[in-house]
Amino acid sequence: MAELVAKGEEPEILFWVGCAGSFDERAQKITRDICKILQHVGIKFAVLGTEESCTGDPAKRAGNEFLFQMQAMTNIQILDGYNISKIVTGCPHCFNTIKNEYPGLGGNYEVIHHSQLIQQLIDEGKLKAEGGESFKGKKITFHDPCYLGRGNNVYEAPRAALEILDAELVEMKRCKSNGLCCGAGGAQMFKEPEKGIKDINIERIDEVLDLNPNIVAAGCPFCMTMLSDGIKNYNKEDEVKVLDIAEITVRANGL
Repeated sequence: MAELVAKGEEPEILFWVGCAGSFDERAQKITRDICKILQHVGIKFAVLGTEESCTGDPAKRAGNEFLFQMQAMTNIQILDGYNISKIVTGCPHCFNTIKNEYPGLGGNYEVIHHSQLIQQLIDEGKLKAEGGESFKGKKITFHDPCYLGRGNNVYEAPRAALEILDAELVEMKRCKSNGLCCGAGGAQMFKEPEKGIKDINIERIDEVLDLNPNIVAAGCPFCMTMLSDGIKNYNKEDEVKVLDIAEITVRANGL
């Protein structure tokens, strides 16, 4: 962003990478694929780079409102300093926080999740599932991230990206508004689970495996970790792949 501004240019969209997308090795692949999509369709975008810090979502969910507000205010100052109006995120937690909680602190932006961007590009005919890997004969199920689905009513966008594939889309018993959390939300990702009979991600993977799919599609780096751990728990990594909507789109379009 700083480099663009130095040249006197403005991006169409700011890509908010997020902590997972920056530091988590698995999520970095999703970050790269979102960039490939943006470059492929010719959208001029920028990232904040080292100026980006955590949105404050984990702090807020864990109950530290003071830390959340400090982190949020710093980010709002930077975003407003660059005159940012439109943001795309790779993470539903960042999406939800910037979209719904920053306005209360004076930060008003148009925020979209990357699955919504992909749906938009499909509708405009800029992304077609051709020229890349074929998903013909594959069975895919989509796990709704809490902050994308129930939190913001975004159910169709990620499915639109899957519907254009020549694949069989199957739904779990608990999906859409009745979806089940992967077990990471509400800052649970960063602590040991409380005593119980079964970890939530194992419960979720049991529902996945009931469908016998080839691919579990995700739209959130937290879900990606929890679902992957669940698959590993059953040693099914070779049979069931966990892929983000962006990764599936990039493969299908041969980017």
